[in-house]
Amino acid sequence: MAYVINNECIACGSCEPECPTDAISEGKIYKIDPEKCIECGACADVCPVTAISPEE
Repeated sequence: MAYVINNECIACGSCEPECPTDAISEGKIYKIDPEKCIECGACADVCPVTAISPEE
C-alpha cells in the first residue's frame, strides 16, 4: 500500500527530500506517486501535521 498525503498538508516541503525514490512532487498540496512509493514511511515520520499515512 502506497502512502498518501491528505488535505491537511501545509506544503512545507519537509517530506520531499526524505523520499529515497523521489516519489513526492510539489504542488498546492504535495502528492505521492504510488508507482514509485516503496512504503518506507520516511515522509510520514517528518510530516509536522501528520498529513501522510498509508493508503487505506
